[in-house]
Amino acid sequence: MSRKLKELSRTLRIPVNRHFAFRRLAKYHERPRSLEETVDWAMKFGRYGYFTIHTLQIRQEILALASAVAALKPRNILEIGTARGGTLLIWSSLASHKVVTCDLLHREPQKELFTALPPPGSKCAVKLLTGDSHSADFKARVARELNGEQVDFLFIDGDHTVAGVESDYLDYREFVRPGGIIAFHDIVERQPLEDNQVYQFWKRLKPGQQVDEFIASPGQLGFGIGVLHVPVQ
Repeated sequence: MSRKLKELSRTLRIPVNRHFAFRRLAKYHERPRSLEETVDWAMKFGRYGYFTIHTLQIRQEILALASAVAALKPRNILEIGTARGGTLLIWSSLASHKVVTCDLLHREPQKELFTALPPPGSKCAVKLLTGDSHSADFKARVARELNGEQVDFLFIDGDHTVAGVESDYLDYREFVRPGGIIAFHDIVERQPLEDNQVYQFWKRLKPGQQVDEFIASPGQLGFGIGVLHVPVQ
């Protein structure tokens, strides 16, 4: 099936997919979830066309990161790279005030589902910012959305080129509070795609810094999460 036909099929199925996706979300929300359960839901929420929620992560790695974030008792979280919203589901279960998530594209049906992710009783608001994270105008939009507050956690999982990941780090690290953390996805050296170059930047960044690495298996192909601890001033 061509890409245009796939898009048409997804568009025609929006009412049906919306119904099943929100029914699935109601199931997730029917009782409080442990962190382990939340991670499992993020990885296996379901595929419903434009309403799909999925995260391309290794469970062991993303659970380790989620545990580190939970230990911060975060108020605000900033994410570069929403994709299918799997990690957003996790962050929205942890932040007490706001998750700002950024991507080049958020389709309208996605917005409806993603903003509904925080669990019942949560005061967390999900804010989706659509655009190029490398532009000065976009950074200004992030600053306005945070309204003078800093974030406890920044997750960089957007542009995976060396220049792209470095730009996101240099542009958005100022929004992270002292004692917070910054995480990078796909830090292992062996990658399935040539433009997955996060390892090259991570290798330069980590000397002399307090870091953690969550890597499920030595020599694995792809994945791996690097965590940089922002010094307490």
